[in-house]
Amino acid sequence: MPNPINEPQGPRPPVSATHPSTAWTCVGTMIAAVTLLNFWRPFGDIAHLALVVMGAAALGAFIPDLLWHKVHRRVLLHVPRPGSWPRALTKLLGLCGAVGGIAALYAVFPEYYRGSFYGNYWAAARCVLPLWALLALPYIYWVDRRMPQPEDALWQAGRLLSGHWRGRDLRLLAQFALGWLVKAFFLPLMFTYFCGDLNQLLHYDVSRLATFRGFYDWGFFTLYFVDVALVSMTYLMSLRATDTHIRSSEPTALGWLVALACYQPFWSLIARQYLDYDNGHSWGERFGRIPWLYTSWGCLILLLVAIYVWATIAFGARFSNLTHRGIITSGPYRFTKHPAYLAKNLSWWLIALPFVVASDVADTVRRCCLLLLLNGIYYLRAKTEERHLALDPVYTQYAQWIAEHGLLRFVDRIPGLGVLARWRPGFASYVSPCKFAESPDCDDRSRPPAA
Repeated sequence: MPNPINEPQGPRPPVSATHPSTAWTCVGTMIAAVTLLNFWRPFGDIAHLALVVMGAAALGAFIPDLLWHKVHRRVLLHVPRPGSWPRALTKLLGLCGAVGGIAALYAVFPEYYRGSFYGNYWAAARCVLPLWALLALPYIYWVDRRMPQPEDALWQAGRLLSGHWRGRDLRLLAQFALGWLVKAFFLPLMFTYFCGDLNQLLHYDVSRLATFRGFYDWGFFTLYFVDVALVSMTYLMSLRATDTHIRSSEPTALGWLVALACYQPFWSLIARQYLDYDNGHSWGERFGRIPWLYTSWGCLILLLVAIYVWATIAFGARFSNLTHRGIITSGPYRFTKHPAYLAKNLSWWLIALPFVVASDVADTVRRCCLLLLLNGIYYLRAKTEERHLALDPVYTQYAQWIAEHGLLRFVDRIPGLGVLARWRPGFASYVSPCKFAESPDCDDRSRPPAA
């Protein structure tokens, strides 16, 4: 079987790291778990219920990926080599060092130990960590026997912690640290949102669905619930055995800055002090007296949010901010490189319409400029992500295919917009990322499965 990334350009993009069937099976099992919990709750702790839903989503992703698509053959040897317990123990030390370092950061920063915001996350951690401690070493040993290059970043970290400083690959260790920082920041935040949304969904008053306003509120909330439910699972289940491991992390300060600015606790400060474009009036207030316009406008917003969530679903178990865990070319990514950012930013303009048509022209212009600045943050996110992913030849091929066949390929010919579409950030990386064509440890190129 030929390697798909070496096939010539044609009417189809490169093969996606996640098959569409896997992505939708993941959603299906997650929704089935939520439905079951809505009628039968074996225990009441919302953190434990959230773990059940995440486990169902993981099974929905990994069972077809491993049994049908056999994604493990992309990164693991078909025939294992003799095992090395000393190397496995060294890797366990590296893993404990990473988890211990994250725990130390949580203990230092007041954001994580003051108040009860992350209470559900700590409850889930107390449940998961004993199981993790029990399975970590057998899993490491099993994977180590099947790795083409077993002396990976985890081994490098273990050697460093055991006092063997000479000969360490600092680039690989820096990427290893950045990958764990991504998990440390996003997992507690997304899991906390997920628990809150799950609790609300399980107690939702379905009688409100009788009106379009109730349907809109439920649809808007449920779509974002699916989003945070899936991404919570993906941040937790980053495993080489399922080919969902981190290949590389965003290597630039600008990439981290524009990504973190969009999330709490940073977003509260930025939105309140710099990008407060909302005038407090909802679009429903302006269109409420025109039923057909109210319904049409609401459906259009829901459609954009659905596209945004579809972009998350397309990742399956590989979604993660600031990291590369496999190139996705299916779903909405078949039409454009950044469907999630486009849909989300367009939905904000529709939601914020009341100030666009406000009577005070100066205030309208000012608020439009603030929303454009927010759009600019996502533009920079898109461009820094492109620069990072372009280190992978699969993404380069995908970007070329989109430039020739994508829905927005005509943008390059529009004066002004064409310059923005073609611009590439030229700043230097503060941490050298993995170069996929050169580093076997970071190589994500799929080897063909055995015949």
